[in-house]
Order: sequence, then structure tokens, then C-alpha cells
Amino acid sequence: MSTATNVEATAVNTIEWLAADSTTIVVPVYQRQYRWDIGGCERLLADVRAVAAEDESHRHFIGSILSAADDSDADTDLVLIDGQQRITTLMLLIAALQHAVRDSDPALSAELSRVLVRPDDADRTKLRPHDAWADLYESVVLERGDSTARESRFDDNYAFFRSQVHADEAAAIWRGLQRLEHVSITLGSGANAQQIFESLNSTGEPLRDHELIHNYILMGLTHAEQLDVEARFWLPIERHTGETIGAFWRHYLVMTTGREVAANGEHGVYSAFRHSFPRVDVEHLQADAEVWRHYAEIYGILLDPSLESDPGIARQLEFVNTFGRAAYPLVLSAYSDHARGLISRDELILTLERIQAVYLRRTLVNLPNERLVARLVRARALGHDALERAFARITPSDERVSAVLKYSELPHPAYVLGRLEGVDDTADFDVEHIVPTVPSDAWSGDGEREWIDYSDDERNAHRALAPTLGNLTLLEQALSERYFGESYPVKRTSAYARSAVPETAALQGTETWGTAAISQRTVRLTADLLRIWARPALPEIDDDGLTPILDAVRRRGWPAGWEREFEYVEYRGERWEVYDVKHLFNRVFRRAWTDTRDAAVTYCAAHGGPIYDQTAWKGQWDQLDDTHHLYMGWDSNYMMSAVQGVLQEAGIASEVFVKYSYIGNVM
Repeated sequence: MSTATNVEATAVNTIEWLAADSTTIVVPVYQRQYRWDIGGCERLLADVRAVAAEDESHRHFIGSILSAADDSDADTDLVLIDGQQRITTLMLLIAALQHAVRDSDPALSAELSRVLVRPDDADRTKLRPHDAWADLYESVVLERGDSTARESRFDDNYAFFRSQVHADEAAAIWRGLQRLEHVSITLGSGANAQQIFESLNSTGEPLRDHELIHNYILMGLTHAEQLDVEARFWLPIERHTGETIGAFWRHYLVMTTGREVAANGEHGVYSAFRHSFPRVDVEHLQADAEVWRHYAEIYGILLDPSLESDPGIARQLEFVNTFGRAAYPLVLSAYSDHARGLISRDELILTLERIQAVYLRRTLVNLPNERLVARLVRARALGHDALERAFARITPSDERVSAVLKYSELPHPAYVLGRLEGVDDTADFDVEHIVPTVPSDAWSGDGEREWIDYSDDERNAHRALAPTLGNLTLLEQALSERYFGESYPVKRTSAYARSAVPETAALQGTETWGTAAISQRTVRLTADLLRIWARPALPEIDDDGLTPILDAVRRRGWPAGWEREFEYVEYRGERWEVYDVKHLFNRVFRRAWTDTRDAAVTYCAAHGGPIYDQTAWKGQWDQLDDTHHLYMGWDSNYMMSAVQGVLQEAGIASEVFVKYSYIGNVM
């Protein structure tokens, strides 16, 4: 068998590889800029801590690192083709650790320095980024006194590690770092670097969130344990959820955490799962998996309400599905409680009715339906009355809905008319426009004047009201097809009079049809609509589209438009002219330091900041008092998470809202 001559792959200890005197790594000019955010740093640090807590035999694999020798350089540097983001982040963590122990543990500081800088030149780092940002990187790692006007991810991520890693934890972090391993792939002069890079990064479709969850659950088990968990838990979950298994996990996590979970390309669902279930060994897995299977079974019923044995509940579940699956986290919670005998059938049905009312009414008045369900889940955890108040706050008033129904197109007309007109199954019915959306020239509303004789103003008035509630009814498909295009007098006696739908049959009592008849019928049906899709009889109402702070979007980096993301912020009844997360972060923590200092101290102690008693590293600082400073050099995701966290710690998160601007809604 022949051997490969242009590619050498070796499993190595990452720290030993970096610390070797011969290792100097250059990032080539074609590499993208360093862009790991604090979320990636959190995961890396969590992995290091986790492997440090295991016994000596455990190791943590960080993937493959692809490099090639640069023979044009006298020192024969390694050119880093793949792995820049991981290696750079590791170096920032090691730099933060080295700076934290420099005074307290000189021996450890020296070991860490061997990884960071060349042995023959303490001013030259082992990793040399692209020249465009090499000075920024070196100013952080070498902790130079000169300040730079440019902000960078190097500063942000170093500051995060510095805030999290303290001298008393240094030995454990160093132990975890020394247990990192990777496959070092070194290319010879004849190797095609681009082809190998593409092969490493294009090995098929990336794993989806539910596949990562599956691997995470099973990875640490023995083969026999894996087979058992697969058969008893995972396969039933797949069977109940089918192709929607990814959505199931997202909805389940929203239900259990009371927080929105991002469904995007950054594995937000998987990250939330790992945070909720940091340990999935056999001891914990059995109980957790029983719960997952229970909710997956319910999820299958939500997807197919015909599986529900109670006809009344099944009908309500079908109604909820009219609006999609966004409300599933709340439905899962309520249905599970009913199935376990914790709430009555009437309370479950009331919750399903409230869901329909809030979605229909908000759709009618053109309010967004995003970011609603997490707040309802949180409210439900506090009891029935809290849930009713939460529904009342976001359900538009009778007056507002009544005004809109007069002139707006009716959404979900088959569903609405079916409930209004007492038709359980609308499959064999058409939505009849009594005044057609596009009348023929011969159409008539009274049998005397034809459409062609109507004035322009009359035509426009009829067209405007054609899709509204008062001009719509359900009609059997056979009658609809037979009398399609006929004038109102013909349909009144030949089609409507023969309908089995009482509301449609009642049209035979109206001799002529026009704008006045439509308006009168709208008023009458509106009263029924407000009764069926009722809002709680409570005064709380929010008609300004405010979003609770816990449901505010956490964005990666600083996307275009972030400076005008908010129109304003409502803080415990105060209106703040705050337009971006950076300003919000500063103001909330300043207010917390004044009003709820114990909560601020507790939060900072648990999260390693962002308030410190000294400016221990360079960057953006804001002084709170003589001895405390707020570090401002975070990315937007971290800042929003910190705002949400300190408000939760203080118990006032439910009293803080953001009003998104137009820019914020489209970001």
C-alpha cells in the first residue's frame, strides 16, 4: 500500500503543539477577519471547565487544524489554512489567564507565556494574525500600554475571558487547557491546499439542531445504553414529531425556559438545550427522557388533532392550528397539565380560546404576532390569573377591533365564518363574496341597475367592502358552482335560500344588496365575533406593540441599523429615549447600581461582571462611583443578555419593555 507524501495528519495535544519552540503560526491575507463572539467564547470556556473537572483520562477534541509550511520565510512559519477562529480564541483565553496570575503565580505565568510568545523574542506572538489587525491582537495579548482607537473582537473576547477567569481558578483552567487535543494536518509543497480545505469544510449537509441534540444525548453512553435510550425514548420522539422534530425541540425549550429560542443557522436550539441539560449521563437521562417523550406524544396530537379522543378539545386544537404552530409552547404546557389532572377541561379549552382570540384580533388590527408566546408561558407559570392578565395586555380591545372590521379584509375567512355561522367542517363550503370581488358588467345588487351603470364612486365603495366581514358568508360548493357570477337577486332566491347555513339562508330576507346592507350585517356579525373571540374582562391592554425585555431579540455582533433599533424603552412606567442596546445596557446597570444594588452585585458575582471594582484591563469603562466601574466593551448579544439577567435578578423584568423602531423590526 502506498503512503501519502503531501499530507501529514497527527493527533496532538493542543497546548504542547502551541508551546513548541518551533511553532509560529501566520494567518494568511486571504483569511476572513476574526469574528467569534462572546457566545462562542462561553462555549469554549465551558468545555475547558468541563474537561478539567473530569479524571485524568478525559480529553476534549477541538477538531482539525490545517496548516502548511511557509518556506519563503527564514523561520519556516506555519501558514494557518483552517482553524484561525479556534486558535485565536484559545490564545485570548490563555492571555487572560496569564495576565490574571502574573503577580500571584510566576511559574504558571511563565508556562502560559511559552504558549503566547516566541522564546527568542518576548515581543513577538506565536500567532501572527493578518497584518491589517495584527497590531490589535498583539496590543491585547502583550497588554501594551498604547491605546487604540479601533474596537475589535480581540478586545471584546479578551475582556470576557478576563472577567470570567480569576487567579483562584487558574489551576483548574490550565488543567482543562492541557487536556485539549486536535488533529494537526500539515501539507507538503505538492499538496493542493484549497482542495483539502474544501474537502474538510464541505462534507455534506451540516448537522441540524435536533441531530446535534441526538448526538449530545447519546455520545457519553455505552453502546448498550445508547441502544436502550434510542429504542425507548428517541425513536418514539421521532415517531410522534416526524419532520417537525426540530420545531418540537424549539417549542419544548420555549415552554420550559419561558424565553424565546432562536431558530437560525447558529444552532440556537442546540445551545439552549445544552444550557438546560448540562449533564445527560444515565443517572439524569432516564427521568429527563421520560418527560421529553411525554411532550413529544402531545406534540403529535397538536399536529394531528384527530388523535385526540375528546371531540371538543380536538376541535379547539384544529382551530389553534389555523394560526400555525407559534403557540405550541403554551398549548404543550396547558395540555400536559390537563392530561396529568392538574387543570380542568374547561381551563384547557379557555386557554385555547384565548390563544385564538389574541392571534385573530392582533391580525385584524395589524399588530405583529411574533414574540408573544414566551411571555404567556412565563405568565402561566404564575397561575391562571396571571395568564389572564397577560392575555388581556396583548389582546386588542373590542372598540379597536370593531372599527377595523368595518373596512378591513377578513383574515382566515373560512375559519372565522365557520365559527360564526356554526359550520364545524368547512371543507365542502366556499367563502362566498356576496358582492363579487370583480363583478361582471351585468351584475346587479337590486335587479334594476347593472354594474356597468354604477358610478365610479359606487364601484369603489363596493370593491372596498367586498372582502370585509359583512359581505362574506359560507355557501355549499355545489350551490356556489351552479350560480357562480349571478346577480344578487338570483342568488338570493336560488342559492342562499337553499343553503343549510342559517346565516346564509337569512340573506333571502334582504331584497337588495349594497354598501348599506354590508355595513348593517358587519355590525351584527361583529357583536358575535367579539363574543366568540373574547378578551379577558380586565383593564390591562397594550396597543403600542411593546415587547417585554425578556423577549427582546439578542443579535450577533453589531448589525447595520443597531443605533436606531428601538423607538423608546418603557422602564417601570418611565419612558426612556433610548435607541440602542449599548445605551440601554449602560442605563439599566447604572439604575440597578442605584435602585437594586443587591441584585446587581449578585448578578455580577454569578456572571463575572460587567461591574468591577477596578479597571483591570484596557478598554471602554464607565465609572459608577469612586470604586466601581462598568465595562462597556461587549458585543450586542452579551449586552442584551446582561440587561435581561440583571432585571430578572432584581425581579422587575416584567416591568420593562422595548418598542422596536421600523429599523429594529426589519433588522
